[in-house]
Amino acid sequence: MNWINAVIVVAGILSNASASVLIKIAMRTHSTLSAGALWQLATNKILILGIFLYGCAFVLYAAALSRLPLNVAHPILTAGAIGAVACASAFLLGEAFRWNTIVGLLLVTLGVIFISVNTSH
Repeated sequence: MNWINAVIVVAGILSNASASVLIKIAMRTHSTLSAGALWQLATNKILILGIFLYGCAFVLYAAALSRLPLNVAHPILTAGAIGAVACASAFLLGEAFRWNTIVGLLLVTLGVIFISVNTSH
C-alpha cells in the first residue's frame, strides 16, 4: 500500500470513529425522542458534526475502494474503525475496556492481516 492509499485509509478510519463518538456524545442527553428532543437534535452542533464526518467517511471509503481491492479495503477500514471506537469509548467516554475487548481486537487485527496478505493491488 503506497502512502496516499494509507492516508485515505487512516483518514477514513478516523472519520468513521470520530463520527461514532460524537454521535454518542450528542445522544447522551436524549434517552427519549419527543418532538422537542427532535428539534434539539436537529440543531445539535455535535450531532451535525458527527453526521458530516460519517459523510466524509463514506467518501473516503469510496476513494479507498477505487484504489484498493474490496477484500483489502473493507476489512482494514472496518477493523480500524472498530479498534478506534473501542479505544475512544474507553478513554474519552469512560466506557469499559476489558480483557475480552483486547483479545477481540487482537483477533480482528490478526484476521485482517491474514485476509490482506498477498492480496494487495
